Amino acid sequence: MARQFFVGGNFKMNPNTQEQSVALVEALNAAKLDPATEVVIAPPSLYLLSLKAKLRKEVQLAAQNAYFKVSGAFTGEIRQLVDAGIPYVILGHSERRTLFHETSEIVAQKTRTALDNELKVILCIGETLDQRESGKTAAVCKEQLKAAVAVLKEADWSNIVIAYEPVWAIGTGKVATSAQAQEAHADIRTYLSKAISPEVAASTRIIYGGSVTASNCKELSTQTDVDGFLVGGASLKPEFVNIINAKQSQVKDS
Repeated sequence: MARQFFVGGNFKMNPNTQEQSVALVEALNAAKLDPATEVVIAPPSLYLLSLKAKLRKEVQLAAQNAYFKVSGAFTGEIRQLVDAGIPYVILGHSERRTLFHETSEIVAQKTRTALDNELKVILCIGETLDQRESGKTAAVCKEQLKAAVAVLKEADWSNIVIAYEPVWAIGTGKVATSAQAQEAHADIRTYLSKAISPEVAASTRIIYGGSVTASNCKELSTQTDVDGFLVGGASLKPEFVNIINAKQSQVKDS
């Protein structure tokens, strides 16, 4: 069974105004997007509901974080996403892991709670530059996934998209070569096959993130195990449409 190409736009703490966020959505609404690609955008939580009312139905919304408790005295946290009609959440992003000290175990708890509450998860993993240069990329990704594997059932993985984002490539302008991305994705798929099942490994989408642009997305999209992208800075620019259409462009060029 073919895996549907997936492109997510992580706006992070951007843009600065609601007017600017509406402009980004209006640009997407007006664009011709590949109907075969699943598209999800993750604006700041404050803008989720207002943008939901304006966004074309073919594009879905994601929150950038959610807590592992269903409710309670947890100031500043959110969980009520499904009730608000938000289908996806990004969990485990390296910025959450490093700046907010989220361990893989915490990310796993968040993933378990999200799935229990009918959210779909974009689960981020990836290595630092030191870890890559030490030849530890596969081991780091395996260790980050191991905590999630321990608390999830096989059926849960149909609602998870794994985002491999090498930390050294996020927002730096550096990007993994297509060969490096393919190797990392293939290693992740091999781990899923051994730790869960060959069926889960074959069906789970593994997307790449880390300075993805219109100029490098086409080559990355040709790799067997690269099932799409999680896009940061470029999701705030007109070139995001080109990235969404990367697979379509590949077909036209062949």
